[in-house]
Amino acid sequence: MAADEKTRAKTEQAKGKVKETVGRAVGNERMTAEGRAEQSKGDMREAKEKTKDAFHR
Repeated sequence: MAADEKTRAKTEQAKGKVKETVGRAVGNERMTAEGRAEQSKGDMREAKEKTKDAFHR
């Protein structure tokens, strides 16, 4: 299950980065903000998984 969560985190980060980049390219501030939010969500998920890993060792 942890591998699934880590994959999900990386996917969210990547999708967010793409969305942010496209939003900037077309001048869409909302898309840019959504991309940043999605990246942050992925970052938080990744941090949670790293914390769980640290305590389970």
